[in-house]
Amino acid sequence: MKGSAAAGSSPALIILDMISLFDFEGGAALLRQARCIVPGIVRLKRRFRAAGRPVIYVNDNFMDWRRDFRQLLAISARAGAPGADIATALWPEHDDYYILKPKHSGFLCTALPILLQSLAVDHLVLCGVAADSCVLVTAQDAHMRDLRLSVPADCVAAQSRQRTGRALGLMATTMHVDRRRSGLVAKSLLG
Repeated sequence: MKGSAAAGSSPALIILDMISLFDFEGGAALLRQARCIVPGIVRLKRRFRAAGRPVIYVNDNFMDWRRDFRQLLAISARAGAPGADIATALWPEHDDYYILKPKHSGFLCTALPILLQSLAVDHLVLCGVAADSCVLVTAQDAHMRDLRLSVPADCVAAQSRQRTGRALGLMATTMHVDRRRSGLVAKSLLG
């Protein structure tokens, strides 16, 4: 991947938990909201790739310790699976990165910190679900590591718009997260 980010910034796009069967309590409501953010994530991913910046899928392993990311992707994208349309739309490219996480934060017990360091990333753009859980705690962990953060409002979802709004407000207030829409975030970081 080639290209450069805006002067003084080395961003990466993190796509959180969008590859899923959504077969858990509250999953149907989350799936409805997740479908609304797919177009924004697709556009943002396209911009990051064009700028040569890393795209990293950080996904829950749903406590299945025998399944890897490629297997999860295949299961989630199969015909008839609840999240198949999302998995297909967000299908990773051959040079995208992926990390499986055992719990909510993308940083907890994962190789994400080492990957970000090796890519010299200093700014994360977090997208995905759930805004009031996995996105929120990943943002908190990134903030504690002094990484700059953007969480585009049109690229995150929770089980309801109200829950998404509360989470975005909390992130803006406590972590100074940039929550502008994805087009503005991309323009400011990627030119």
